[in-house]
Amino acid sequence: MHWTRESFQKTLGLGPRDLKMNLVYDVAHNIAKKERHMVGGKERLVCVHRKGATRSFPPGHMDVPSDYRQVGQPVLIPGDMGRSSFVLTGAPGAMRESFGSSCHGAGRVLSRKAAKKMAMGRSIFEELKAQGIVVRYTGRHTLAEEMPEAYKDVSRVVEVVHQAGLARKVARLKPLGLIKG
Repeated sequence: MHWTRESFQKTLGLGPRDLKMNLVYDVAHNIAKKERHMVGGKERLVCVHRKGATRSFPPGHMDVPSDYRQVGQPVLIPGDMGRSSFVLTGAPGAMRESFGSSCHGAGRVLSRKAAKKMAMGRSIFEELKAQGIVVRYTGRHTLAEEMPEAYKDVSRVVEVVHQAGLARKVARLKPLGLIKG
């Protein structure tokens, strides 16, 4: 966000206080934290390592930031470059089923090598542009490696998360622009 803010300031010729770009919420992609969870019917202090996962604590949980405590932990599940991303809130089922966790993305279905092979002869840039998505990237294979078909359909993944009671759907976000480098 810092670099994004710097880019906007430089491009628009604004000072640091002129640009009202404030952080709403930040989530680490890989993290380990000591937390209290039920294990074998007893509450215990455990170290929860989330790799490609995020907290999904329910409303009222004392470890949810106070601004969000009434609705639950914000859960961000990004999609791919050409499909939606989602905002959810933590739900009680996550505490019972997954140490208060939810996925943090749809997950790949193609390796980077397989995606590049599948993208041969296509212009992923033009395909995204045709959807109205502004694209900035570096590297010859960057877009091919990350093309939408390289990932599971995030809408289906989010539906499973919602139905399993790990998090509740709040908003679907449509991609307008992407930076890949």
